[in-house]
Amino acid sequence: MKSNNGQFMSEQPDIMKSLTQFYMVTRTDGDGSIIFTNKNFLETSKWTPRRILGKMFWQMFPDTKEDQEQAYLIWSHIKGGKTWFGNAKKSTRLGESYFVNLIGIPLITEDAQLESVTFLELDITADIHLRDKLQQIAFIDYESGLMSRFKLESTVDEYISNKRHFSFVYLTIDHYYTLKELQFHDSENELIKSFTNRLKRFFLDNPIARIGVNEFVILTPFGDWFIQGFIQFLKQQPIYLGGTALPLSVSGGIVRFPEDQQTYTHLMKAALSATKEGIDNGGGKIVSLSAASHQVLNRRAIIDHKLLTALNRNDLQVVYQPQFDIKSDEVTLFEAFVRWNDDELGYVMPDELIPIAEENGLIHEIGAFVLEEAATLAADWNARKRPVKVAINSSAREFTNPSMKESVLDILEKTECPATYIQLEITEKFAFQAEEEKSISIQMKELQDEGVEFVLDDFGTGFASFRYMQHLPISKIKIDKLFIQSLLTQPKTQQLVDGMIQFGKSMSMYVVAEGVETKEQFDILKKMGVDAVQGYYIGAPVTAEDISI
Repeated sequence: MKSNNGQFMSEQPDIMKSLTQFYMVTRTDGDGSIIFTNKNFLETSKWTPRRILGKMFWQMFPDTKEDQEQAYLIWSHIKGGKTWFGNAKKSTRLGESYFVNLIGIPLITEDAQLESVTFLELDITADIHLRDKLQQIAFIDYESGLMSRFKLESTVDEYISNKRHFSFVYLTIDHYYTLKELQFHDSENELIKSFTNRLKRFFLDNPIARIGVNEFVILTPFGDWFIQGFIQFLKQQPIYLGGTALPLSVSGGIVRFPEDQQTYTHLMKAALSATKEGIDNGGGKIVSLSAASHQVLNRRAIIDHKLLTALNRNDLQVVYQPQFDIKSDEVTLFEAFVRWNDDELGYVMPDELIPIAEENGLIHEIGAFVLEEAATLAADWNARKRPVKVAINSSAREFTNPSMKESVLDILEKTECPATYIQLEITEKFAFQAEEEKSISIQMKELQDEGVEFVLDDFGTGFASFRYMQHLPISKIKIDKLFIQSLLTQPKTQQLVDGMIQFGKSMSMYVVAEGVETKEQFDILKKMGVDAVQGYYIGAPVTAEDISI
């Protein structure tokens, strides 16, 4: 017999029909793969039917350790044949969090196997947000009496909806922590209060917020000339603590709405970028974003806004660059890159696209798209008895998903591509994180056991460590193109590159040099004993249709 829960769900179709009108409903098979969703769920989660089916239950949760642990506990409970009740934090397709009251109802077969699970969810995000707001002492920063970060965001959103022009001014006290630790540790609160008092006296009735220990934001209709006058005002109105005049200066950034940015998030990012530019140039300044930085941030905002649509419309393209093996004297691998040619943006290359995809949560989908395209091509080569592999760049964020290994293997099974034809390239920063997070290294080793190779990309540019070279399943290293560019002009670079090659050999690793653009570079690398080269001297990235092997 089936479980009582299973009988209830299967024998009461009218009740089930009624529930689907009020609840978000998803159904998975016994392994957790989604096989059905209703309209309510799709509307809230922003998934499309085509993309949601086949996803795993736990992929609907944020990929933080805490939320993935909750997903694991829920599934373990249900797999034991028990109905699960409780609140959970979920994640939309865009990476936005929402909260649900969740009921998970298992359907157990006669031989005590889990056949399927029906999940009923009610959106309680509004209730959770209300609770959180009340817990914050909603709008006021206790120490300074200024607006809190939450109040600032809501005020900015209100200004924007009312199309109210204003300057968004971010300020930070220079050398604050040095002052605090060396001289004014016992007077920290007095320092903040005195600084707050000067902000209020200078900016008068303009909204002022304290959003961090040493972070302040002012919303003002005044222009740069007035705002920058605050620096002189501080000099004329020094702060005294314990009878000592405090030499106080500030650094900050000015961004205008609507001329510069159009959302709270983008205003904040732009103001932080402007502040960093000022600090890098000596500090003690309140500056507007430079034209170059302004252009970069605007472009990033457009990419962020349009990327999901481009992915859904299949506007992203995979291109392949050949890698030449010295010993066999032939191309033995193609590295896959994703790029996007947009009417407004022009070409968006991986260096631009991938960091934004990591921020907005689309990196998992883009990674899966590139892997499937590349694996399909490699499977075709395998069928034609051509031993040519493909390499795909992987993000650490992808591997924080506990189902990354299964996702990779599922794609390889779907495309009928042998795992031995696939290489995943990781950066040194990724390797450093993988060493720290055991779950990542475990998935890497499990994929290696299946035949997938791991390559350390951009070797020598970041977090190089003998330790992770020893403990992670890395079989190849790629010397970064930055070293190759100066190979012929800098004797020290030649020594560095030769040392990297010999290091790789000592670790029994295959060594690749990327960014090779001339015959002279090729010849010297070959003489040094490099195993393979990649770059425009060998060939530019091309589409799959343009590859002839």
